[in-house]
Amino acid sequence: MTDRYDLVVIGAGPAGYTAAIRAAQLGLKVACVDDWQTIAGEAALGGTCLNAGCIPSKALLETSELFVQARDHGSALGLKFKGLGLDLSAMLAHKDKVVSELTRGIATLFKANGVTFIPGRGKLLLNNIVEISAKSKSQIEAEHVILASGSTPVNLKSAPFDGDRIVDSQGALEFKEVPERLGIIGAGVIGLELGSVWRRLGAEVVLLEAQENFLSMADEQIAREALKQFTAQGLDIRLGSRVLESKVEKGAVTVRYQDKDGDHTESVDRLIVAVGRRPNTVGLASDDNRLLLDEWGFVHVDEHCCTNLPKVYAVGDLVRGPMLAHKGMEEGVMVAERITGRETTVNYDVVPSVIYTQPEIAWVGKTEQALKAAGIACRTGVFPFAANGRAKAMGQASGFIKVLADSSTDRVLGVHLIGPHCSEVVAPAALAMSFGASNEDIMLTMFAHPTLSEALHEASLAVAGHAIHMAQPRRGKS
Repeated sequence: MTDRYDLVVIGAGPAGYTAAIRAAQLGLKVACVDDWQTIAGEAALGGTCLNAGCIPSKALLETSELFVQARDHGSALGLKFKGLGLDLSAMLAHKDKVVSELTRGIATLFKANGVTFIPGRGKLLLNNIVEISAKSKSQIEAEHVILASGSTPVNLKSAPFDGDRIVDSQGALEFKEVPERLGIIGAGVIGLELGSVWRRLGAEVVLLEAQENFLSMADEQIAREALKQFTAQGLDIRLGSRVLESKVEKGAVTVRYQDKDGDHTESVDRLIVAVGRRPNTVGLASDDNRLLLDEWGFVHVDEHCCTNLPKVYAVGDLVRGPMLAHKGMEEGVMVAERITGRETTVNYDVVPSVIYTQPEIAWVGKTEQALKAAGIACRTGVFPFAANGRAKAMGQASGFIKVLADSSTDRVLGVHLIGPHCSEVVAPAALAMSFGASNEDIMLTMFAHPTLSEALHEASLAVAGHAIHMAQPRRGKS
């Protein structure tokens, strides 16, 4: 007899496991199907984010930054170290420990909430039957199905993965030694984060970016500052560089690329391909289901993540919008709650983004160039961390916060940050925008002193022309 569930979730990444837990909390009988395994063959919940993306990369970013701060900046803070060195194997072991604890934590949450986990690859058949392929095939029935199978790194024909010298973002987290010379195709979020890790640990890093503009998705003023700081750190970022061919020869990788000056070659010890990700929709549903995909392979959904199939939904990296874990988690909660009759929605205008480099980069809302292109007049306020007491005390006073407010309504339309711990400072900005805050609302909010978030307050004051801790041209009374 085939088991039947109120909801079956295919995929146990952030979007999938969150949907499963919330649905179970609301009283549904829930199963979650996922085929991610550890090297030892054990099930590993959490998808790419916990196993090979967000969490392991942040562990390496954090530890490598601590190493650099101690090595290069400790003496300026009165700290002296004897015999400071790098133990890469211990660093990787810490990363693996963090991943293991968190993935096991999801298993504990499943058990606590009554979610049935089924290891294997899930495939949607007709009439909401889910086929599970593991050592053998089986089927379960569902009233509702949520597709949350995530995404996978894009493979380039000009740089095919070999699992050793040419790797994807997951392989870049497993190097057993620091490459002397590291090449990275792509200077986006993943390329910059991985490049930062290995640069801090001693590698020479060359990033080949096909686009002429650096970080085109970010505010232009932020991107210019970021490029300046990353270049100063020793990241060799070459814009407008399109890779034509990559060959593994004599234990190295020869990369041929083209820019405005012609063809060039570069030899590196390792090559990371970080040009984006594609949705995992191949084989996700049987052909007779006719699940509607767009030209890029994303599942077509409406604003509530409903697909063209009845009682079938898709969330996370499978659908439109930024491939961010927190966006997928909110979609998972929304769908679970709508299945049980609640009118929950996701505010796609307020999705924070973060690049976990040093300095960190974060933003929420519209960029200044996007507002200009849309013909929306805005007032701008910028406040540097160099004038922030907490940042100065930390010895990390580079960067700034920028606030954009509608010239007519004063509503905050975007907040952009580059500097220390901006991944945390962006949160109050996102909260304010979620409530439709005006710039004056932020101006009238009391921020604790001394904190980094005070820079957000001062940037808001700067919009009105009266930042307290920064000299501004006098505008008269305001």
